[in-house]
Amino acid sequence: MIRFEHVFKRYPGSHEALSDLSLHVRAGEMSFLTGHSGAGKSTLLKLIALIERPTRGQVIVNGQNTARVSRRKIPAYRRRIGMVFQDHKQLQDRTVFDNVSLPLLVAGIGHREAGRRVRAALDQVGLLGKEKLAPVQLSTGEQQRVGIARAVVSKPDILIADEPTGNLDPDLSVEIMELFQRFNEVGVTIVIASHDHQLVERLGMRRLELEHGRLAAGY
Repeated sequence: MIRFEHVFKRYPGSHEALSDLSLHVRAGEMSFLTGHSGAGKSTLLKLIALIERPTRGQVIVNGQNTARVSRRKIPAYRRRIGMVFQDHKQLQDRTVFDNVSLPLLVAGIGHREAGRRVRAALDQVGLLGKEKLAPVQLSTGEQQRVGIARAVVSKPDILIADEPTGNLDPDLSVEIMELFQRFNEVGVTIVIASHDHQLVERLGMRRLELEHGRLAAGY
């Protein structure tokens, strides 16, 4: 499903964010990326989402070598990948419904079908009935749930998340991770970057530990 083969990523004027990284995440697997700040976790996720491209090496997602995905085909490529961010990245002047429906509008999904999918996604994250509210009217945990609903509304094969519980208290963090587990149980491949080692160990999922851009351990 996701394969990195001897991947290097160097940013201009900077050190190597990833250095000779090879790893494999199988279809239907839920894995955690751990490691110190600057270990390369966010860069790895950006390469999966084609926000960045590797300097060297191959990134293969869903059997597709990302190096062969042209710029104009990136939007279609990303429709199969849901992305969740720590800071929610929501449009504050739009309703919850509008925020969640945005990927569907970009994909050209009709209004009626988009409405059905948005309500289904909000139901999955426990926010059905709050679609007319603005993000500012929601709690921090609810805003993160909106971000997850937006990520899954297109029914992606892969869900990636960058520190999705970084701003949440321990109880809310567990609730959010349980949501990810429920999506994983229906076959979604999930990769989550997290610095919360205690929570990761509690969940008992596979860990991929990065250290200075290399895979230090995977188990």
